[in-house]
Amino acid sequence: MNSVLVLWLRDLKRYTRARSRFFGSIAMPFFFLAFFSLGFRRASFPSLEIEYLDFLAPGIVSMVLIFSGTLSGVSIVWDRQFGFLREIMVAPVSRTAIVLGRTLGGATIATLQALILLALSHFFGFRISLDSLLIALLAIFLLSLICTVTGIAISSVIGDIHGFQLVINFFVFPIFFLSGAIFPIAELPEIIATLAKLSPFTYGVDAVRWAMTSFAAFNPVLDFTIVLSYFIAVLFLSAFLFSRTEVR
Repeated sequence: MNSVLVLWLRDLKRYTRARSRFFGSIAMPFFFLAFFSLGFRRASFPSLEIEYLDFLAPGIVSMVLIFSGTLSGVSIVWDRQFGFLREIMVAPVSRTAIVLGRTLGGATIATLQALILLALSHFFGFRISLDSLLIALLAIFLLSLICTVTGIAISSVIGDIHGFQLVINFFVFPIFFLSGAIFPIAELPEIIATLAKLSPFTYGVDAVRWAMTSFAAFNPVLDFTIVLSYFIAVLFLSAFLFSRTEVR
C-alpha cells in the first residue's frame, strides 16, 4: 500500500506543477459544452425524458474522464524513455501495486478535472442536487478508473510516445462517440447501437448520467457491475503486461 500511495502522490505532484495540463484538459470539453448546449438548446429526441442540456452535461463530464484518463498512460511511455520506469520495475514491488498506483493517480486527476467542468456547467443552466452529488462522485471515479487503466494497458505494449498518441486518438474518439455522451444510443442506427452496447465505457457514461439526473438508458445495477468487472479484468491484464515489459 505504501508503494501505491507513493505512485499516486507522484502523479498528483506532477499534475499540480504543470498548469498547461490543467487548462489544456479543460478547454476542449468546455467548448464542447458551450457550443452544444447553445446550438442544440431547443433540440428534442423522442427517446429522451429530460432536457438535452441535462443529457449533455453528464456526457461532457464523462468526456473529460475518457480523454484525460486514457491519455494519462503517456506518462508510462515517458517514464520508460527517461529511466524512471526502470527504477520502479527493479523495486521489490508487485506489478499489480505499480499499475494500481498509477491508475489511482490518473483517475484522481481525471476526477478533479471532471468536477471542475461540472461546476462550470452550472453557468450554462445544468443543476445537480446535493443529494445526488455523492453517488455522482462515485460514478465519476469509477469511470475514470476504467479509462485510466485502459490507457495504462495500452502504454504497457507501446514504447514510442508518438505511436502511443496515434493509437490513443484512434481508440478514444470512436469510444467517446459510441458512449452516448453526446447523443442518445436509442437514436443511433441499429448496428451502431449494437457496437455501443459492447463498449464498457457506454455503461460508465450511463452510470454518470443516472447519478446526476436519474435518467439512464440501462439498468444502473448493470452499469456499475460492468464497469467494476471491466476494471478488475483490465487491472490484472495490465499487471501481466507490465511483468513482460522490457525496460532498457
